[in-house]
Order: sequence, then C-alpha cells, then structure tokens
Amino acid sequence: MKKLIYLLAFTLFCSTTISAQELKVGAALRVITPDPLIPVSGGVGTPSPATEKKGDLFVRAMVMEQNGVKVAIVGIDNLGWPAVLGDQSRALIKGIPPENILIGATHTHSAPDAYGFPNEKGEVLADFHYLEWCVKQVADAVNEALENMEPAALKIAVGEAKGKIAYNYYAPDLYDPRCGVIQAFGTTGKNKDKAIATLVNYAIHPEVIGNKKGILSPDLCGPLYDRIEAKAGGIAIFMNGAQGGMVTADNRRPEGKEAGDWEECIRIGELLADQALSIVDKAPLQTAPVLFSSSKEINLPVTSPLMKMLIDHSEIGLKVSEDYMLKTSVNLLNIGSAQILTIPGEALPNIGYYLKRKMNTAHPFLFGLTNDAFGYMLTKVDYNSFERYEYISKTSLGEETAEVYIEEALNLIEASPAAEKH
Repeated sequence: MKKLIYLLAFTLFCSTTISAQELKVGAALRVITPDPLIPVSGGVGTPSPATEKKGDLFVRAMVMEQNGVKVAIVGIDNLGWPAVLGDQSRALIKGIPPENILIGATHTHSAPDAYGFPNEKGEVLADFHYLEWCVKQVADAVNEALENMEPAALKIAVGEAKGKIAYNYYAPDLYDPRCGVIQAFGTTGKNKDKAIATLVNYAIHPEVIGNKKGILSPDLCGPLYDRIEAKAGGIAIFMNGAQGGMVTADNRRPEGKEAGDWEECIRIGELLADQALSIVDKAPLQTAPVLFSSSKEINLPVTSPLMKMLIDHSEIGLKVSEDYMLKTSVNLLNIGSAQILTIPGEALPNIGYYLKRKMNTAHPFLFGLTNDAFGYMLTKVDYNSFERYEYISKTSLGEETAEVYIEEALNLIEASPAAEKH
C-alpha cells in the first residue's frame, strides 16, 4: 500500500513539474503603413514628405507564458518609440503586467516622427492621429498574440552573421557581428513542429534609404521579414542592438559611393535573414525552457542643451522632472538559454560588448531602442573626446547617461538568476 502511495505521489510530482515547465508562445502582427502617406523622420529636424512606399511598416509581437509569468516582445518599424506611447498601449493590453511588455523600435529612418520634437523653426509636425492609431495597433497585436498562445519549444543561438551586412562608419571594424536568434515551434496540434515566430537580434542602422528620398519604408527590415517567413514560416520579428556611433548598413560602393535604394535593402535584409536562419538551424531544441522576467525603473540625467530644448518643446509628454531627470525602465529576461537586456537608446558597440561579457549566459541578447530611444549612449571618457564624436555627444542625453545605465544594468544582472545552460 505504501509503495502504491509513493508511486502515485511520484507520478503526481512528475506530472506537476512537467506541466509547470510548459512554455506557451503566440505571435501576431499589424500593418501600420499610413494611408495616405505622411512625412518621414530621420531624427532631429523637419520630417520629409513621402510620395511613395517600399514595403509596409509593421508592429510585430511575440508573447510567452510559463507558470503564470507572461511577457510580450514587440518590434515596431519606427526610428524610436517613446515610453509615453508604449504606456498607452500597455493600458490597452489585458493579462500582461505593463512592466513585462517590451516595445522596441527597429530604427528605420523612413517612418513617421513618433517624438513630436520641434524643428529648427520650433514647429512640431508629428501626426498625432497616426500615432494614436499605432498605439491601438500595438495593443491589438499583443492581444491577438495572447489569444494565439500554444505549447512551444525553442531553438536559441548566437553566432557571427557573415557577409556584407554592417560596419562602423566611424571605424569600420568596431561593431558587433554577432546575431542572436530565438525561434519558437509549436509542439502540439496543427502547428506541431512548425515555426510560430523567429526573433532576430542584430545591431545595425536601417538607413539604406533614409528620409530624404520621399520614400516611406521599413528599410532592410522589410525584406528580412519576408525572407524569414518565406523560408521558415511563422512571424519574423527584428530587435535592434547596440548600434550607436555609428554601426550602419554596409552599402559601401567603390570610390566612396553608397547604394541607397530598395534593391540594396533587399540584398542586406535577405542576407541577414539567411545568416540568422543558418545560425539557429543546428541549435538543439529546448523543450522546457524556463521563463524569467524582471525590470527596474531608472533615472537618466539630461544635461545636453539640445536634448533639453527638444524635451521642453516636445508635445508627446515625456517622463522628465523639473530638474531634467528622465525616468525610463530596463528589463532583463531569461528565456531558456537566452538572457536579454534592454537598452533605452543607442548604445555604442563598446558598451554592448561590455554588457554581453557581464551577462550570465552563453547566449546574450541586447534589445536596443527598447522602452525608450533617447539618443546615443556613450561612456564619459568618449563623450566629446573626439571630433568624430561631436554629433553623437550633442544628441545624447549627456555625459553620465551611459555611466548610470551601465551601473543599473549590472545591478539588474547581479540580482537575477543565470540563464539555463544548453
């Protein structure tokens, strides 16, 4: 009798453990191409009128759940997406804690202004009706992904993306060639063994087309989406990395020229997609990956005169105090063997390398321009130290931005468990 009780207890324990380890994943997308087209922004200054489009702009969401912990990762085709807009979407999403909803911008330079910064004449030309509509599309995509969740297993890998994809405009070899990939597969039902979503994490400026050609576009991200979905199925998501100062698309041509057309977006986007799929192809299937989520609010001091002026005159309603302390958040996720850290701006590659080295994982992911995207983030020893860094120093929040962020990020890493080993 005792043996029977022990056997039943052991069976119940195993069943509970297996059930508790089940991961569910869902994905969904929304097209956010404005119709009619509206001006596009490449940063500070006057948005440029758009007369045509190359590809569509998207919101792409992946939602995960395990043991009641729910997390959403959202990529949006825009130069940057401020927390104030993200918070409006979070208020419309039911079932996921707001702090567990990560919203990152792809950083295309051919999408409408989302910050409402004034131009040189003091005019604010952002289309607020369009932004309100995008807020709802973000929430709709996440809510649909929640409804679509199903049992899933993951493939996770980080490797070098080879070929003519990115380089550092300031110093060609000072960039991170590593590409991180998280691929979710259904384990039951009609999607058994089929891809639900493929997330690609890579540091690059999608500015092949830019904002001066009258073209609205997701830039190289559009062809990347198309290629991954055609070859692997499911929904593709792109999350940028530490691409500041100045990691950009390698569209160089002889005699100092550059290719700046849609064909070059296709070449780079498809090459990156192929490399990402090759990197993750041989990765072992993680059938019971553990999901962990944590976040921390931090305050970044704003000392740059230009950024103070832009913040003072923005009509978005940014989270900044009277003494110019900007409130934002940092997230750390463990998803199986992956550890993910968010960056609320454009960190320079040396910061990215340093943080990846300190992360407790063999598969480090950095989601740049996530939760906020306030300019460049460079260490105080780099700030205004070189003539080449004059622009990125001017368009950063200030000398202490990266110092504060790095300290807070390291504290978050130290307080969190290590990712799983596989």
